[in-house]
Amino acid sequence: MLNPIETSVINRVDELADEMIEFLQRLVRIPTINPPGANYADCAALIGEKLKEFDYEVRFVEAEGLPECSREFPRVNVIGRMEGRSARPTLHFNGHLDVVPPGKGWTVDPFAAVIRDGKIYGRGVTDQKAGIAASIFAIEAIRRAGAKLNGSVEQSATVDEESGGFAGVAYLAQQGYVSRNSVDYVVITEPLDFDRICLGHRGVYWFEVVMRGRIAHGSMPFLGASAIDGMARLVERVERELKPKLNGRRTRMPVEPEAARSATINVNSILGGQPVDTPQTPCVADLCRAIFDRRFLLEEKFEEVRGEMIELIEALRAEDGDLSYELKDLMIVHPVMTAPEAELVQTMSQAIIASIGRHPPLIASPGTYDQKHFARLAEIEQCVAYGPGILNLAHQPDEYCEIEHLVLSCKAMAIAAMRLLGQGA
Repeated sequence: MLNPIETSVINRVDELADEMIEFLQRLVRIPTINPPGANYADCAALIGEKLKEFDYEVRFVEAEGLPECSREFPRVNVIGRMEGRSARPTLHFNGHLDVVPPGKGWTVDPFAAVIRDGKIYGRGVTDQKAGIAASIFAIEAIRRAGAKLNGSVEQSATVDEESGGFAGVAYLAQQGYVSRNSVDYVVITEPLDFDRICLGHRGVYWFEVVMRGRIAHGSMPFLGASAIDGMARLVERVERELKPKLNGRRTRMPVEPEAARSATINVNSILGGQPVDTPQTPCVADLCRAIFDRRFLLEEKFEEVRGEMIELIEALRAEDGDLSYELKDLMIVHPVMTAPEAELVQTMSQAIIASIGRHPPLIASPGTYDQKHFARLAEIEQCVAYGPGILNLAHQPDEYCEIEHLVLSCKAMAIAAMRLLGQGA
């Protein structure tokens, strides 16, 4: 049930819809492609300009000192703060402005932001520039309705989420721009479907296995030790021994799709021997490298996850003394999940019921996103992902966001903000 002020704000969202759509189109038309991290500064400037227009105090934060932040491709984040009647509580909306490369298969220009049949098309429109537009206009609807929030609001648009978020949310947390000392609630506007709330995600362990053998003439392979053969044995053992164990482990987290409630492992890439596009010489491969992607559960300890892989490698080493192995950690992300009974979750649920008309499922993501940094580095307990868009469209050709979903999500965010922070005329 909506009170009169909330009803007024909802009506304002409808009045602002065309303005919000136009702003979203402008965001999509800036190709903030990652890699390499193109046009971040231009997109941050556009968002900062809109936040200033809407009465926020705005700061631009470049991730200086990080190797990925270069003169050619600066990593520029933007943060806006709107003070309420008091500094706390503070609700922080976050979205990432980087998008993956468009890839092939598009039937429209991926950066034209074409509108067709009630949908906006474009790379990154769902993942996740629509979420940035929705959260900014949710608070603007409150402001234009003449309501004053008791608490404060922050909006951030950050970089490099698609490659780990280390120059984005992680950098802001490490530099103290977001922390539990200044922020009470975080809503990350990722597209986990506009009528669902995401409480967290599984853990990620990316690692590289480097295998070294002994070179020999290809006509006499028995005089050498093939690193490729050794890697093949490792992959076979992962498939035969490790995967069945992982399939049998289930998490209590409500991960969607349900098949992802088990632990998983995937071979991202393998590179060994001579480059295939160059003239070949008859040699036994003395080097092979593979990247593995292990997704682990809230119930699994990371030390055991890593140890399990080392155990497999050591068994192979014992069987073949001519081969040597090295395991290198590339990325470690621990699982996170906000409690379903948390105030933010319950309030967001009621806001979705009020705006969309149905009770939202509480889910967890199979993949990681920037909640990891808000939880681990900023130490903010109450964090969820909620935004417009259909998750399955992310990174796909002809990615789109339905305008209806954009508007409904904006309404839910506005109601949640008023109920979390308190408001009056």
